[in-house]
Amino acid sequence: MGFKCGIVGLPNVGKSTLFNALTTSKKAQAENFPFCTIDPNVGIVSVPDERLSKISAISKSTKTINAAITFVDIAGLVKGASKGEGLGNKFLSHVREVDTIIHLTRCFDSEKIQNINKDVDPIRDLEIIETEILLSDLESLQKRLEKNNKKKLEKDELNFLEECEKLISDGKKPNELRKKYSKDLIKKSALLSLKPRIIVCNVDEKSLPSGNKYSDDCKKKFSDENIIVVCADIEDQIMALQSKDRKDFMFESGIKSTGLDNLIKTGYSTLGLNTFFTSGPEESRAWTIEKNSRAADAAGVIHTDFKKKFIRAETVTHEDFIKYKGFNECKNAGKLRLEGKDYLVNDGDVMYFRVGS
Repeated sequence: MGFKCGIVGLPNVGKSTLFNALTTSKKAQAENFPFCTIDPNVGIVSVPDERLSKISAISKSTKTINAAITFVDIAGLVKGASKGEGLGNKFLSHVREVDTIIHLTRCFDSEKIQNINKDVDPIRDLEIIETEILLSDLESLQKRLEKNNKKKLEKDELNFLEECEKLISDGKKPNELRKKYSKDLIKKSALLSLKPRIIVCNVDEKSLPSGNKYSDDCKKKFSDENIIVVCADIEDQIMALQSKDRKDFMFESGIKSTGLDNLIKTGYSTLGLNTFFTSGPEESRAWTIEKNSRAADAAGVIHTDFKKKFIRAETVTHEDFIKYKGFNECKNAGKLRLEGKDYLVNDGDVMYFRVGS
């Protein structure tokens, strides 16, 4: 299990270049004209994790399987997309399928790269996307709340959808409803305006690593949101290098971490996710779960039968697993715990599940 990110933005802001860098592929066209990406490109990326590498080495595992993130490069949005302009409805249907939205915005001047607007204004561009998403949600809500469809809704869901419709109709964002209604109900609604988002400011090379006036404006305007500064062109160059050359290049450029590393860290935080590990001679693997997940739920991520037949979970911290060199050594040192089904799994736990037959 991992999570799915959709990279969205106006045409020619660098979506396909960033996608190619993140996924170390050349799947996405990165041409200098609008709508060069027609259908979404999909790339699955392993999540680097030094803890897993060390755990796997201790267990002498045949296979090491990292957690994964799916990135989707979605065609450029334009003003009027909610009414079918550009690639309108096609764009919006693809966005509904992702867990979090990366809003990429242009924060650089360039005469070489075509801009669909006369000037560079990342705040205006982000607001265009926001508006189209809200209008699309409003249309979706109105259809769901038609008399015939209303009858099929449970009371909580009906109340939630009606409140959403009222807020959007009044020109407000429905963000406040996140605190009032369950995560499952919000996810089920598939409303675009309630999907977690990460704003990514695409700057030019000379503006790294701190950013420029455009990215600073974004940080001021959206001060309560997750904002990352990247240069998609430099990311593409970094990811094309071998590991050692990559480190040297980043050091010389004053870049402490890649855009991929920053997106992974921010994505896990935004979505409230943790990682736990399983390890043995056959394989060591990282698994992604929601924070505050119970041990039985973590077992169910591996196999649904594990949740049903859960007995206990032999658990050690990854720090102890690495320090004492494995499960048996942790047990001898008194560091191995037997946890029941309601144990709340911590980030980095190494677990072995005992299940019934």
